[in-house]
Amino acid sequence: MAEQNTDGQPHAGALAIQYRNIDSLIPYINNARTHSDEQVAQIAASIKEFGWTNPVLVDGDNGIIAGHGRVQAARKLDMATIPVIELQGLSEPQRRAYILADNRLAENAEWDEVTIRGEFENLAIANFDMSLAGFSDWELTLFSDSLLDDIEPDDSPDAFDEIEPDVISSQYRCPSCNYEWSGSPQ
Repeated sequence: MAEQNTDGQPHAGALAIQYRNIDSLIPYINNARTHSDEQVAQIAASIKEFGWTNPVLVDGDNGIIAGHGRVQAARKLDMATIPVIELQGLSEPQRRAYILADNRLAENAEWDEVTIRGEFENLAIANFDMSLAGFSDWELTLFSDSLLDDIEPDDSPDAFDEIEPDVISSQYRCPSCNYEWSGSPQ
């Protein structure tokens, strides 16, 4: 079990950022999260634009706990040293579970659509390249006000005319004998 702080809550020891040689870091062989070349390129572009903002988490043996994608991006950028935080006091099961939790917990969040639209609008006014934030063109369109402005109220499924079942007629053909008939579903 991890050490406990004064409130009795487990923690991973005192956190301190260190810079370590990238070649000394060891990827976790059972890392269940994958990173496409496109995503690694996005992470690299983010590091170039914003700097290094999120240290890699490692265990006491330089094993990567969190940050595999950042390490791949740093290699793409030919970085020799990168910031890390060594987590201390985690048991083996805690370390393995945290490797999963670090990726999964962020996926459980949702976007506040009103707020994100406002942010996109402000960044568009500033002429900022939103691809650096990791959003695809499709997502940018989805969250933009222009998509909602183009939708007419009569385009909603509720606006379609009701179809009377007795006027529905279909043609049928038996796949075995090719007999044809028409009828309604009733």
